[in-house]
Amino acid sequence: MTPPFHAEQVGSLLRPKTILDAREELRTGKITEADLAKIEDEEIRKAVRLQEDVGFKVVSDGEYRRDSWNRDFLLKLSNVVLAKSRISVGGASADGQTSARLPTAMAVTGKLTRPKPIFVDHFAFLKSATKVTPKLTIPSPTILHFRGGRDAVDKTAYPRIEDFFADCAKAYNAEIDDLAAAGCTYLQVDDVNFAYICDPRVAEQIKAMGEDAAQLPHTYAKLINAAIANHPKSMTVGLHLCRGNAPTGSTEGGYDQVAETIFNEINTSCYFLEFDSARAGDFEPLRFVPKNKTVVLGLVSTKTRQLENKADVIARIREAEKFLPLDQLAISPQCGFSSGASSTIAKGMTMDEQRAKLQLVVDVAKEVWGSA
Repeated sequence: MTPPFHAEQVGSLLRPKTILDAREELRTGKITEADLAKIEDEEIRKAVRLQEDVGFKVVSDGEYRRDSWNRDFLLKLSNVVLAKSRISVGGASADGQTSARLPTAMAVTGKLTRPKPIFVDHFAFLKSATKVTPKLTIPSPTILHFRGGRDAVDKTAYPRIEDFFADCAKAYNAEIDDLAAAGCTYLQVDDVNFAYICDPRVAEQIKAMGEDAAQLPHTYAKLINAAIANHPKSMTVGLHLCRGNAPTGSTEGGYDQVAETIFNEINTSCYFLEFDSARAGDFEPLRFVPKNKTVVLGLVSTKTRQLENKADVIARIREAEKFLPLDQLAISPQCGFSSGASSTIAKGMTMDEQRAKLQLVVDVAKEVWGSA
């Protein structure tokens, strides 16, 4: 089989204490980078065995070598620095309405290039550690623009924003070329910005930054297409959309506003969409999916410790089937389990609880499609 599979894993996994402790020892000078790498190697092998044992035909490295799902990649590009986000998102909490800044924003202070490979070695190790299909995740290039808008991109280096987008695409082209040469056949681009645009509260902030919330999805579709333009036919590229995976302080709104754009203007063959809660809307936007593309339904939540009921998950797949044929659907958790080295999305989730959710994904896929 070729990707996507009926049972999918989105990317990150809970970080073992051994890795968290080792990172702290590195910060305090007790161990070296080489020492940390050896520990990561061993834990990644264990994570791969876990996914294989559960029954997945695709595995990730759990993003164990990263402190952040996006910063570890984007900050390796030249002239990219951390900056304050100009967009905040709100969500309901036990104390009522809350508001929180987006956790990461970038600023581009000069010409953008990729000085050297970023995640190529990560992928090469993952490939050597598994007997099934290794999948690598990378952050979307839209993150370099969305949270700061035009003001986040140096106007001396880039008087024309189009030239910035072009250099951004070239940097991604270089990384993807090297990943392909290393044998990567499955790449997932992680993007939150399309889903954020669907939230009217965020759309108003986009307008305040001088951007057009209606036009931005089309602009970003072109950027992603340019970034992945050189991927070989042997490489499946998927797009993961997420609303922010914290239980609170996240965005809301269905995919209606961006559905036609993401499904028909972006040249990816599969989409990982969050559908684990009402804030993602209903399945009706799936009617825009063309016949040659697959949607992976994120129906098992990484934001809660409680294990979903198998029958309920299958019933939701049947709901989605009203808008998209079953052979164009698959299932996964709605997101990864840990966006950063020390962040557990569902507070207190244990390794056993994580495994149970992963096992549920595989068991549902076997029952619905006959195989994982």
